[in-house]
Amino acid sequence: MKLAIAIIQDEYINRVLKALMAEKVRTTKLSSTGGFLKKGNTTLLIGVENDQVDHIIDLIKAQCESTKVKEGESEITVGGANIFIMDIDQYKRI
Repeated sequence: MKLAIAIIQDEYINRVLKALMAEKVRTTKLSSTGGFLKKGNTTLLIGVENDQVDHIIDLIKAQCESTKVKEGESEITVGGANIFIMDIDQYKRI
């Protein structure tokens, strides 16, 4: 089992949640704020079976887009989501 921690920009969160709910993917939603651009985002905690990790990533990727942001003189590309996948040794539902 894996734990996917997905940090989603607020402009995409409703679309991501709808896509996950349509696939009956359980998720825990936490409000958070980005440190770099100081914009609102949402962190999702998603328990995923090993064989479903790529499917979950594809669901999120289909709903999020990278955008270009002007930072002073330069322009940077900001992703719509950052996803961390972690191994879980044990899971129990109580």
